[in-house]
Amino acid sequence: MVGSAAAFVLPENDPLRIFGLPKKMLLEFRILSKPCSVVRQVTADAIDMLENAKTRSSLESRVVLTGRAGNGKSFLLLQAVEYCINSGWIVLYIPRAKNLVNSTTAYAYDLRTQTYLQPAFAYQTLQRMHTVNAQLLGQLQIQHDLVLEKQTVPAGTSISDLIQVAIKEKSKVHSPIILDTVMKELETQTLTPVLFAVDDFQALYCKTEYRDPHFDAIKSFHLSMPRLIMDFASGKRSFAKGALLGAITASETRYALPIELRDALGLGYHHAMSPYDKRSKELLAYADGLKALAVPDKLTVAEASSLFEIWKDDMAINSNTYDELFLSKYVESDGNARDFVWKGLLSNMSA
Repeated sequence: MVGSAAAFVLPENDPLRIFGLPKKMLLEFRILSKPCSVVRQVTADAIDMLENAKTRSSLESRVVLTGRAGNGKSFLLLQAVEYCINSGWIVLYIPRAKNLVNSTTAYAYDLRTQTYLQPAFAYQTLQRMHTVNAQLLGQLQIQHDLVLEKQTVPAGTSISDLIQVAIKEKSKVHSPIILDTVMKELETQTLTPVLFAVDDFQALYCKTEYRDPHFDAIKSFHLSMPRLIMDFASGKRSFAKGALLGAITASETRYALPIELRDALGLGYHHAMSPYDKRSKELLAYADGLKALAVPDKLTVAEASSLFEIWKDDMAINSNTYDELFLSKYVESDGNARDFVWKGLLSNMSA
């Protein structure tokens, strides 16, 4: 399948339906009768990495997908998610990590953890995780009693049943501690590998929109949900079997790729660096050990042609000269996957 595009059907509990998608990808999938993606050589490389990771600690597999804007990083992350869910992994997918730092939900300071809890996000994550992975989570049990305000969840309770406790609680108060307990159990179990996939990954290392009582910006690692992801990204926490896979969004200007991540991933800089450019020691620590997997900047002619055929067969393109149209749009987009679709194919979409 390398070098070719394929349409696919999504079952009701598919991660794409439950966790959601990046906005542009969602719109693209709604245009075609069936969603599709191109299997590239980098897809095969990512799958090989995941195959090695399924029997090893996630400490060895903390990878971030890099490359120019629109080159297919989010699609590759999605392919990895689909591969893992169909290969018996437990999957946790965050398609829009910027929503964890843009101050869109309530938060409250917790003295016990010394972080700002985000109960709505924790509740949402538990609910979606359970819907996608219910069968596998039902096979795993918590090892210790979990004492909550009005009840104690005994050791031996399945993780699936524990999550149900949070889902049934309308106030969402206990969702953060239940999510943390679930993640701790997933860290130690060796029955099933775990994939933690995060899009907009760079947003976690940027300045947040959340404010403390003095109206100072709250650091991302002081927010419970970004802190959870960053702990696994840095290796402070890890799964006995599994991987962490992130994807940066190069077109995001509000949450641009920070210097600390550029250093950790060995990426270039937009301007000449000087000894006076400041770096956060905390963010450097949270980025330590991350590895970059570069996604090619361009689709090959064969890959673009295969994608073009999907759109043509779906009668989404209005043209009498398909060969000329394909070549002109491929050259105009310089092979960039997003531009080829959005500025090329969609500009000739049938009414």
